[in-house]
Amino acid sequence: MTSVSESDTTGLGEIQRDAARVNVDDKAMINARADVNQLLPLKYRWAWDKYLAACNNHWMPTEVAMQADIALWKSRDGLTEDERLTLKRNLGFFATAESLVANNIVLAVYRHLTNPECRQYLLRQAFEEAVHTHTFQYICESLGLDEGELFNMYREIPSITEKDAWALRYTQNLEDPDFATGTPEADQAFLRDLVAFYVVFEGMWFYTGFAQILSLGRRNKMVGIAEQYQYILRDESIHLNFGIDVINQIKIENPHLWTEEFQAEVRTMLAEACELEVAYGRETMPRGILGLNAELCEQYMHVITNRRAEQIGLAPLFPEAENPFPWMSEMMDLKKEKNFFETRVIEYQTGGGLDWD
Repeated sequence: MTSVSESDTTGLGEIQRDAARVNVDDKAMINARADVNQLLPLKYRWAWDKYLAACNNHWMPTEVAMQADIALWKSRDGLTEDERLTLKRNLGFFATAESLVANNIVLAVYRHLTNPECRQYLLRQAFEEAVHTHTFQYICESLGLDEGELFNMYREIPSITEKDAWALRYTQNLEDPDFATGTPEADQAFLRDLVAFYVVFEGMWFYTGFAQILSLGRRNKMVGIAEQYQYILRDESIHLNFGIDVINQIKIENPHLWTEEFQAEVRTMLAEACELEVAYGRETMPRGILGLNAELCEQYMHVITNRRAEQIGLAPLFPEAENPFPWMSEMMDLKKEKNFFETRVIEYQTGGGLDWD
């Protein structure tokens, strides 16, 4: 029994005054029978743990000093023209990408994911996407970049446009106010959206950009931006792992959705996404920069694509791929202790989560 209408997944329906208390077995990822307003009893402890981990990773971009970056950007010979092009087009993708992800979370995923502990995490993720968008506003303002150019780049640079347009195809059905899960076709449409935004958008398309900026940071260039990107990367690692867990849990609860045909479709999605990201690497680094070029990023994307396929139970698409950037694995290690600057504490935790030196 539920305390709201059985067809209501919003939590805003009329209260059933005589309904029984929530049975944990009635909780589900999609099409749940349990009241979505009742967090306890928890069914998916992993979702709650990720919410707590995200809260402990709280940070704000304005905590990061940008003086060195500003001086380098304004210096005539501080950066090469190729480095400037890479940086601007990198920022141009991320500036609106975080908003696109946030819109999908708030307007599509939250609506159809009927588990309250997962929704609790989504609320935290939505806030983090806002922090990330704030980060690019802060970088833009600090460096004195052209705001219109930076934030409209997703309409002006073909490879960025193609990536965003590809992802938005998968929310066209879900943005229909009459769309509802509950049939195999609709449930697959929702699962497809989760793959497009968690596995591809956040799990693949951010990684060329991460490698570019963190590579500059390793050479002691644009260290403030690199620091912020490492914070974003650590947030995104949890976003990705949450999305993978959601997808795999939906597969467990709805094995009829994970057909051979659907698996083949997902593999095609990953292959298309990899190709689009390779094109983005070429357009952001037409001549390459020191230690990094489009060919190396293509190799890296093959490794990332394989990893994402394996995480959702699919065979790798590029069996012979080898990682050209082993240092990126170190950047993604959430447990790695690192003091980013003297006034920060280890792992940028706040409040009760802090251990002060």
